[in-house]
Amino acid sequence: MLAVQLALAVAAAFSGAAIYVNVAEHPARMRLDDASLLVQWEPAYARGAAMQGSLAILGSLLGLVAWWQSGNWLWPLGALAMIAPWPWTLLAIMPINNALKSLDPARDGTRSRPLLEKWGKLHAVRTTLGFAATLIYLLASLR
Repeated sequence: MLAVQLALAVAAAFSGAAIYVNVAEHPARMRLDDASLLVQWEPAYARGAAMQGSLAILGSLLGLVAWWQSGNWLWPLGALAMIAPWPWTLLAIMPINNALKSLDPARDGTRSRPLLEKWGKLHAVRTTLGFAATLIYLLASLR
């Protein structure tokens, strides 16, 4: 069952990318001055959102295929955890993203720091959801 292996691999890739943001990229970004902080966040977020959004959808679909093939109830649970970053992002993170995108680094740089501090904490929820999906998929694959 290739879907089983691919679902687990995609969930692990999502989790790895998410933890990189929380452990390395975002803390390094927060050491920049206020204007540079915002300038660095914008392209990094755009690229990361495209990658993680795609992985979340793909990982969720693969989890559903694995469920269809195996009948194991853990797969749809993992698929739910895998797709959960989408509504979390739309409901909790997107308002901050929109506020950050509306700022001008030259004029509004000081307003970006508290928003980005909050953004980092909210992104940690995405990381947690990815690790939950990975763990559930791992448990499902061992059954």
